Amino acid sequence: MMLTTKGRYAVMAMVDLTYYRQGNKAVALHEISARQDIGLSYLEQLFNKLKKHKLVEAIKGPGGGYLLSKAAKDISIFSIVTAVDESMKITRCESASKGCLVNNNKICFTHTLWDGLGKHISNYLDSISLQDICDKIGK
Repeated sequence: MMLTTKGRYAVMAMVDLTYYRQGNKAVALHEISARQDIGLSYLEQLFNKLKKHKLVEAIKGPGGGYLLSKAAKDISIFSIVTAVDESMKITRCESASKGCLVNNNKICFTHTLWDGLGKHISNYLDSISLQDICDKIGK
């Protein structure tokens, strides 16, 4: 499993949004784009997915941008990564009904190893909130 830029950039942008928020003032994507060196059009795509999963809300008009839809302590890194369609699946199985070894519908010898690792990664990312990350910035 490799976390792609989609997942990494979504987390970076959400941490930026959390860190630089000022009360209920929305943060514009172009500000996040400049600070994190992430393309604006790419951020727009990511934030559409984050909005769809109710992690952020969009504010239109002058002074518009994005706000977190709930407290930073209640948004896990795992929820951000999965909202942008990243998978924590490490095995090569196509589905629960098909094994790793597609030709004979069996699981490979190391399936439980990789499946267990994927669960540990998911649990770890689920145990860390946006607030946890922001609390460690600059220390």
